[in-house]
Amino acid sequence: MWLSHVGNLVADEGFLMSGANAATASNPSPTSVRREMVMISVLISHPTEGLLLFETGAGRDYPEVWGPQISDIFARVNYSQDHELDAAIAKTGHSIKDVKGVILGHLHLDHAGGLEHFRGTDVPIYVHEEELKNAFYSVAAKTDLGSYLPTYLDIQLNWKSFHGDSWEVCSGLTMWLSAGHTPGLCILQINLAESGTWIFTSDQYIVKENYENSRPQGWLPRDHAKSTKSHQTVQSMQKLTGAKLVFGHCKETFLKYKSAP
Repeated sequence: MWLSHVGNLVADEGFLMSGANAATASNPSPTSVRREMVMISVLISHPTEGLLLFETGAGRDYPEVWGPQISDIFARVNYSQDHELDAAIAKTGHSIKDVKGVILGHLHLDHAGGLEHFRGTDVPIYVHEEELKNAFYSVAAKTDLGSYLPTYLDIQLNWKSFHGDSWEVCSGLTMWLSAGHTPGLCILQINLAESGTWIFTSDQYIVKENYENSRPQGWLPRDHAKSTKSHQTVQSMQKLTGAKLVFGHCKETFLKYKSAP
């Protein structure tokens, strides 16, 4: 398994944590803190399924693809060519053409934009049924256009939906529905022989404070009640398995672990 660094973003902490940068009676004009985040992709070499990819980052030229308004809010910083998805995979000694399946925690633009690499292939794209429905509806009806984009929600991709509260991808890999940030967000549990259990949370948690301090996300989640329920489930899973948690965009947590190569 390889953790890949596929980009950096910076945004107002009010998006990431409830109450961040909030004005109060005693401090009506607080200093607005902007926080640097990472985008993460995970490459898994499975003994029977081959190379599997969890999440794809934002894709090529994403500031231009996103447009000036979104890119002003979630700004790209410290760009390197190494952050391109195909280059990040190449650092592991593999080619993006070797990927046999893509698994997505959710379909927001900073997690699924790299699906552009899989156009014209028969590589299966696995995502929860509720997330797939919500993403296409959000773009078609323009109810959440911006968080989801039509640039990568392409009907020609080889979409494969799964259903229910959990799905065993293959031996050692399980997706768990963790709704809240989006209706169909899923976390990925990976059980490894040497390093034990890992949970990749996608944006169930954006930064470590969301989990460690039980501090909800700020302006981003769609369903607070479901997000809270999902949080309690992840807490139980971590306690039972002793899992290492890798949060959706937490730079500090990501740097704790060795990334590719």
